[in-house]
Amino acid sequence: MFFRCRLCETVVPLEDPIITETTSTLQEWGVLWKQLYVKHKVDLFHKLRHVMNELIDLRRQLIQGHLAQDQTREIKRHITVRLDWGNEHLGLDLVPRKEFEMVDPDQISVSELYKLGDSIRQRHGDGCRVPVSHHLFINLKSFTYNSISEDADVFFSLYDSREAKQISEKFMVKLNKNGGPKNPEKVDRLCALFTDLSSKDLKRDLYIVAHVIRTGRMLLNDSKKGPPHVQYRRPYGCAVLAMSDVFHTITDLKEEKDFVLKVYTCNNENEWYQVHENIIRKSNTKYSAPSTNYGLIISLQLLRGELEQIRRENQAVFNRALALTRKLGFPDVILPGDTRNDLYLTLERGEFERGGKSVQKNIEVTLYVLYADGDTLKDCISLGSGEPNSSEYRSFVLYHNNSPRWSEMVKLPIPIDRFRGSHLRFEFRHCSTKDKGEKKLFGFAFTPLMREDGTTLSDESHELYVYKCDENATFSNQGLYLSLPCCKEDFNSCPNLPANLPFQRSPKETFWVSTILCSTKLTQNVDLLALLNWKAHPDRVLDILGRLRQISGEEIVKFLRDVLDTLFCLLDDNTDKYGPLVFQSLVFIINLLRDSRFYHFRPVMDSYIQNHFAGALAYKELIRCLKWYMDRSAEVVRQDHIQEAMRALEYLFKFIVQSRILYSRATCGMEEEQFRASIQELFQSIRFVLSLDSRSSENLVFTQAALLNSFPDIFDELLQMFTVQEVAEYVRGTLGSMPSTVDIGQSMDVVKLQSIARTVESRLFFFPESRSILLPVVLHHIHLHLRQQRELLICSGILGSIFSIIKTSSMESSVQEEVEMMVESLLDVLLQTLLSIMSKSHSGEYVSCLLSLLRQMTEIHFHHLLNNFHSKEELKEFLLKIFCVFRNLMKLTIFPRDWSVMRLLTSHIIVVTTQFLSPALHKNFSDADFDFKVWNSFFSLTVLYINQPSLQLESLGPAKRKKVLDKYGDMRVMMAYELFSMWQKLGFFMPIKLCYFFVALTKEIRTSVFL
Repeated sequence: MFFRCRLCETVVPLEDPIITETTSTLQEWGVLWKQLYVKHKVDLFHKLRHVMNELIDLRRQLIQGHLAQDQTREIKRHITVRLDWGNEHLGLDLVPRKEFEMVDPDQISVSELYKLGDSIRQRHGDGCRVPVSHHLFINLKSFTYNSISEDADVFFSLYDSREAKQISEKFMVKLNKNGGPKNPEKVDRLCALFTDLSSKDLKRDLYIVAHVIRTGRMLLNDSKKGPPHVQYRRPYGCAVLAMSDVFHTITDLKEEKDFVLKVYTCNNENEWYQVHENIIRKSNTKYSAPSTNYGLIISLQLLRGELEQIRRENQAVFNRALALTRKLGFPDVILPGDTRNDLYLTLERGEFERGGKSVQKNIEVTLYVLYADGDTLKDCISLGSGEPNSSEYRSFVLYHNNSPRWSEMVKLPIPIDRFRGSHLRFEFRHCSTKDKGEKKLFGFAFTPLMREDGTTLSDESHELYVYKCDENATFSNQGLYLSLPCCKEDFNSCPNLPANLPFQRSPKETFWVSTILCSTKLTQNVDLLALLNWKAHPDRVLDILGRLRQISGEEIVKFLRDVLDTLFCLLDDNTDKYGPLVFQSLVFIINLLRDSRFYHFRPVMDSYIQNHFAGALAYKELIRCLKWYMDRSAEVVRQDHIQEAMRALEYLFKFIVQSRILYSRATCGMEEEQFRASIQELFQSIRFVLSLDSRSSENLVFTQAALLNSFPDIFDELLQMFTVQEVAEYVRGTLGSMPSTVDIGQSMDVVKLQSIARTVESRLFFFPESRSILLPVVLHHIHLHLRQQRELLICSGILGSIFSIIKTSSMESSVQEEVEMMVESLLDVLLQTLLSIMSKSHSGEYVSCLLSLLRQMTEIHFHHLLNNFHSKEELKEFLLKIFCVFRNLMKLTIFPRDWSVMRLLTSHIIVVTTQFLSPALHKNFSDADFDFKVWNSFFSLTVLYINQPSLQLESLGPAKRKKVLDKYGDMRVMMAYELFSMWQKLGFFMPIKLCYFFVALTKEIRTSVFL
């Protein structure tokens, strides 16, 4: 074996490594860039110049050092993407990276190096698997359809035509009679961002809908209808734009495009509530087209990512007084700390009497939000984002219509501390068009925001009673009407109403509103409130716990800490009575947090367990229930509840361990032996479940799969209570209880290997004392799969992880025994596997595994290996296998040409391994035992090796040649010396047929060797 031992000094620059790499790369590119111009590669010349300028600018930002941590990370990502692009297009070497920095191949395993290089090639093809929020930027540039000659309000919203419902708040723009912004400060600032649209939302039949409401006379072209000083909100027109057209037009996320929306007028005001649907359906008899093609001119841009990231990357957009317009309801991913308390109220319709008039009324509804003390809540009504909140809302007026249908939505951002006790009052007025233009009060309706049981108005339509009153009616004493029923349900709960009521209900008049609550603090769910207030109804606890599954996930995560406190309080109150149901409820909540919508609440659960959980006795019941579920897996047919418990294993163990810690802390470690015995019995139940023959039971397969998937998640929890060796013994016994590959189906085979893979990647496997316990059983399963050529891809991933861990450990302590174990179990089967799959797509993974193992082997390992063969025939078979694999590595293109780091490292490992094997070849197959086949294989390998294109240093540039020589030397000379040495050792017993090998050597190598 040849080593280059020289005294040297490593110079480490103070600047960021990626700055150093960028500097040297730009210098190298500069020379090649000029050559592109000379070679008339104009397109690449200009592209490379653009990328180099970008790199110079990004490098400057890093050097200045004024960036936040996440901004620095993002810039490094941009730099590495551009460096890789340039190297690829210039035919330069692939640079393996980890966390944006170049890696030293000597510091990581060959398997990890292969993964890094492979990930660079796949980087641009990988899609984002995490839910990504989209945001639609809209900018109203002008309203050119100016025949209104009155002030107007334009309301933009997103509408799902398939489900016939609005999915966003409204963005409101106030315009003057000339079509410009009513507020001069908003010139060129009429823009909004519709936030938190999911990928699922973008696949809906979405439309941008714009409703135009004018403010002026009752009839647009009739000056006799009302005095000019009286202003009415009146419907004017509507425009729609299909989002499918937008997505086809906007191809780049950074692109902003203009669109023109025609504003259509409604032929019949009775149809106004569905004018947008008529336009979408093209029911052109119900609306009139404008005389010109002009209308609302808007620009749109689709942005993607977290809102804070969008804000940083588009500061120019956010500096334009951008109105954030949210979705109705929560986004797909709900984040802890996202505080929201919005009630969306829609005026649906009304049925009113004519009241002795010859024509129907012009009805206007005024809305107030009032607190318990009768004061009007200030600025608690929003018609749309983009404009300040107000203290009252006035609906638009439909001309001569006693059955108006408004379908107009407003938002009520009521403070959480003012919600309880507040109510809504709707006042109805007839708007006269006579000379005085009076607005006469003729009735009102009301509704509390919160019921007596503490729940808020439900998300549905509410039919409210209308009470008669006149202009002289006073509402100063709100108690006069709040004691009255507001709706039919309220009336049924108040059977004994007095005869002399202060206000009389109008039996033929009714008013409908609908509400949607989007709150992180309030709930509409009766069952949830009953659970939280269980002490008020202790006789209903079992029924309440049974209905917990019917509560929506959004409601549970809002009150997660309170719900968990309640469950463990019940467990402490009566374990025998409530224990099983509490366990089921806990399992349901834990699995709820596995949903992608609520996954971000897992840290909230972790924080609860560490800082707030106080169930010191809970571990006993949790262990008992968990063991009972597992023991029944062999008996019951339906195993849904058992599978759910298996999926919740991680957090069940978190609660068990924390509970035991609290108990031990309170009792100075009492009942330690009982606890250890119960855990031992629990693991016996786990092994029992896994040892069952599931080939005839699909349900049992799912149970075992759920258990194996969750099993590696409990290791960290066990390490809090047991030593590393004890946990490793538990895990080894469990992995050892799993049936071999021939006794289980293919699907379970995959799950078993995935569980082993996660075991290898766990913190437990990083400890040397536990790894020595776990490695034999892991290698046993891998060996069986490789022998049978089953699930090779998963096996290669497991082996890659093992080699990476051992390489890291070898820098701190000896790993001789572990490597010896792997040589005995894997080397022969790895060679056999490679001979079978060398030409297939995933052979690179196994090549890297073999090279990792050979690289870790020392002289001692090779000595043991070569001395453990029982016969020369076994040794010959081994040598032929490994020489054949090495020759295939040089013949086949396992690693691409630009992956010189991997190619050079492979060549280095091959020559070192050959140096270790050649003495055994000479010792066992020379003189009387001469074997032409094995010698022929050896000499073929050496000549192929020496003539590898990647080792021909004369073809490399000066910088790269120096780098290779400094690191490895001229490896051709090393192999040629080995060839010459073995040639000389053969003496006169060398057949003439071997002479052609020297002829194949290059002149330079022959000279280097013989001199």
